[in-house]
Amino acid sequence: MRDALAFLHTAQVHVPTFERLVDEMAPGLRVRHLVQADLLADARVVGTDDTGLIARVHHAMREAASSGAKVVVCTCSTIGAIAEQTPTGDAFKALRIDRAMADRAVRTGPRVLVVAAVESTLAPTKALILSAAENAGIAVQPSALLVEEAWPHFEAGDNARYVETLAHSIRAVAGGADVVVLAQASMAPAAALLADLGIDALSSPALGARHAVALAASLT
Repeated sequence: MRDALAFLHTAQVHVPTFERLVDEMAPGLRVRHLVQADLLADARVVGTDDTGLIARVHHAMREAASSGAKVVVCTCSTIGAIAEQTPTGDAFKALRIDRAMADRAVRTGPRVLVVAAVESTLAPTKALILSAAENAGIAVQPSALLVEEAWPHFEAGDNARYVETLAHSIRAVAGGADVVVLAQASMAPAAALLADLGIDALSSPALGARHAVALAASLT
């Protein structure tokens, strides 16, 4: 039986997250997961304009689709723009997980605070916010917050300290924003710690998965 939907991840920890989300939204939908951690690691070294990296991301997206998936979603924000531009020959739709979040963010308020724990994620996400705003005909004022001290906790598997560190740093500057964009899928649990901020803290997994599931359903 052919897969309906596939995900390209750069961390194994995302597999159960997206398995759960898809199962809640569309029980029984066939999903494939491909994990290539080296793509993010290398992007942080060579940059997202590197032709070799671009070719590898496109190859990974096509590999994820090789079992017949009509929709392939890259869940890594750093390489999402590359993945979205994968030449597919109309065999499948290439998506980035954070586009639905960006579309929501630009409609929430002009002052968009983009938060990341990995520096390589900031520029692609800010570019996405500006693109979403242009598509919607909305003027936005994106700003960026890099919480580098949080990432070692994620790499060590200490998710509680990871999201607590993120939430603490966000609270210190959120007063100047209308909406917070949690740029990396791994940041999603931090949204619950920010529920009392008085502004939305948006994360990509649920919004992006819902869009992908709906698109897969329309194509099958």
